[in-house]
Amino acid sequence: MIPLRDNIPNVHKPVMVTTLVIINAAVFLCGRFLTPQGQVYVFHIFGVVPLRITDTAWAMAHGYPQGWLVPFFTHMFLHSSWMHIIGNMWTLWIFGDNIEDVMGPFRFLLFYLGCGFAALCAHLLFNFSSPIPVVGASGAIAGVMGAYLILYPYAKVVTLIPIFIFPWFVDLPAVLFLGVWFVLQFFNGAATAGGGGVAWWAHVGGFVAGIVLLKVFENPKRCQECYLAGKNTLPFWKD
Repeated sequence: MIPLRDNIPNVHKPVMVTTLVIINAAVFLCGRFLTPQGQVYVFHIFGVVPLRITDTAWAMAHGYPQGWLVPFFTHMFLHSSWMHIIGNMWTLWIFGDNIEDVMGPFRFLLFYLGCGFAALCAHLLFNFSSPIPVVGASGAIAGVMGAYLILYPYAKVVTLIPIFIFPWFVDLPAVLFLGVWFVLQFFNGAATAGGGGVAWWAHVGGFVAGIVLLKVFENPKRCQECYLAGKNTLPFWKD
């Protein structure tokens, strides 16, 4: 399922979402100028390698620098392919503007980073001995999706569902689109034991974190402005 757009309008300009998209795109494009070996080096130093954290002797033997806190945040701005970054940034653009709407730019940034951190912790829990670096904003964006589910469960998400070579466009309630997405992440994580090249448990952890952290970072004034503009943020809002 590929989300194309939703039907929730903005009250405020998505300043932070736009900034995050630009930063991620800029970092990715700069990485295109590196050699394949250079890209691998960046991923291992600024991505999160679980074994680097859990086995310091292994990390020293393989030449990793001391200190691994910085990658906990820098890994969210690294992407491995065009499909990886386009998928992540497109999803952030569709769902993130409405979450920033009820938080404000600075609160949204803290929320986004917090979800990314929680997502990483979930991944580490199931992959603590992995030597494969974790990169990408998927965990943080999953948190945005979790918050969207709580705020706008009855919003409509125009979705592309490829059936063999035929595209099928359908309007899905957000609760169905996001619910199916979450279930797929959970069962994929369980089926692959967290492996398979995709950080499934990071998606699950980020999604849950977004639900939990929403009330922490909501700005009551912003919520009221959205409400008065016709965007009721209560779960029973319908269009």
